[in-house]
Order: sequence, then structure tokens, then C-alpha cells
Amino acid sequence: MTERSRSTHIVISDREPGLPYSKGLMASQVMVTGLSPNRSYDVAERIEERLLEREETSITSKQLYRIAVDVLREVAGDRYAKNFLRWRDVERLDIPLVILIGGATGVGKSTIATQLATRLGIVRVVATDAIREVMRGLFTRDLMPTLYTSSFDADSALREPPTRSADKVIVGFREQTAAVAVGVGALLERAAIEGTSVIIEGAHVVPGFVDIEPYEDRVLPVHIVLAVDDQDVHRSHFVARSSDSSARPMERYVKGFDNIRKVQKYIKSQALTHGVSVIPNYNLDQALSAVIDTVVERVAARAAAGGLDPDDANEILENRVLEMEGRSR
Repeated sequence: MTERSRSTHIVISDREPGLPYSKGLMASQVMVTGLSPNRSYDVAERIEERLLEREETSITSKQLYRIAVDVLREVAGDRYAKNFLRWRDVERLDIPLVILIGGATGVGKSTIATQLATRLGIVRVVATDAIREVMRGLFTRDLMPTLYTSSFDADSALREPPTRSADKVIVGFREQTAAVAVGVGALLERAAIEGTSVIIEGAHVVPGFVDIEPYEDRVLPVHIVLAVDDQDVHRSHFVARSSDSSARPMERYVKGFDNIRKVQKYIKSQALTHGVSVIPNYNLDQALSAVIDTVVERVAARAAAGGLDPDDANEILENRVLEMEGRSR
């Protein structure tokens, strides 16, 4: 870093009270594109270099975003530049974002949810296992026995045997999911009332069990399902989980692995039936980028459906999106 870059402060003139450019803040904004923190900070540094090359001490937000888009296109490609632009629609829609992440045990839901919250600046992440734990305090084992088992062995708590044609594992899972879905609905209602974004993750976030429609005018819901189709890769996730937490012994999951795979198949079929995206999780960065792409696409669709017109600061950026989409065709 040169002496000039250390001593020069570039003020964003239309931000009160004339705040200086911050690489940290810009990196946080860039992370919503799906880039890793390290690459996002590299982009923020490259943007700072462009600003210093201008030899000006102030810049408008509009000019800053134009430079950011150009740098992102050069460094990462059109996909990330488009995500950067589209994400601005979230703030302009002025409604909370509710991201629902479902999937069977061991597909990486909590890891993706935590990383996604960091990238998108969402402070609330709720696991459905926590909802189930609260519900245990309200309902005794005798009253609702499936709440006291894992999602993949709820069949062991069925009070009545299912029909011969039904799979006990799925019947037990459905019973447990239907109960926990009541709590998921309460979280949606709270997000709508408070106007607070939230990520809800867990095996019980199953398409068809949570009725999103009553909240769609008050929140922006995005429902996705994670999956790991390769059995060996899926099994390896439990080895990593066991090493990270002694409270999650690998033997328990290995013993119930066939049931876990049955549950995954069922969740994926529910996603297909209800038009919910299924995202494979073989690589954290790729899966996270795919989730962010899905979120951004949903935001863009909601903005278009609501007839959201570009403001003066965003108009030229929206035009650049159209240019990118034209080139991609």
C-alpha cells in the first residue's frame, strides 16, 4: 500500500454525514453476491484502487456502485455483478426476507444457514430442532411421542402401526414434521409482524407442510432444499460432524443412515411436487453460491411483480443488468 493510499480519504458525498469509503463495509456488500469473504475483500481493495486512480476526494453512491459493478464483472464475472445489483432490490422492497432451508440430517443445513446469515447480514437463524425442544416442554412424551425422537427414527414412537403399504419411517417423520411446522408458522408470523429477516433451517422445513401463502404479502419467503445424492459423501458428513461435536456420535447416524436416506428421498419428492429448488451440497462455496443465486432470483421476481421502478441511483445499474442478460443469451 502506498503512502498516498494510506493518507487519502475518499468521501461518499451523498451519505450523511459524508462517510469515507470503507473496504470492510464494501466487502460486506460484495459478499451477498456469493463470493467468499477473502475474494470479497479483494474486490473491495480493487475498488479502492480505482477510486484512488480518479484523484478525487469525493464520490457519489451512484458512481461508487458503477465502479463496483465494473470491478466485479472483471474479477468474478457477470453472475456476481448481477447478484450485486439485484440485491439492492431487497432494501427497496422494504419487507423482511425469510429463508427456509430444508433437507435430511447431515446435508449441511446449519453450516449453509450460518454462512448465509453472515453473507446477507441476517442476525436471526432458528433451527427447527430448537422449535421441537420448546414443544417438548409443552407436550409430554405420552401426548406427542414423536417429538422425543430424531427425525429419522420417529417411526419408533408411532402409537399405531401404519398400513402395510406405508413406510413406517416416513409416517413417523411426517407426524413429527406436521407438529413442528406449527412452530415454523409462528416464526413466519413473527417475522411479518416485526419486519425482521430470519433464516429457518431444519429437517422439518418440508415443502407442503408450511403454508407460506398467508404471509407472502408481508414477507419475502425463499424456500430451498439441500441434498447430497452420493451416499459415500453423505456418510462422510457424519464423520466431520462427530469430530466437531462429541454430543453427536457418528455411530448413531451410521446406524440410522438408511432411514436418513429414505427421509431425504421423501423431502426431495415433496420439493419436486411443490416447485421448491433442490440444491446439491458437495462443495460449501458452490452450494452457498447456488443458494444466494436462488435468493437473488426470488428478490428480482418479487421486485418485477411489484412494479418496482429503478430509482435515479439505480437506473443505470439496472440497464447494465439488461446488458449482461443480453450477452448471456
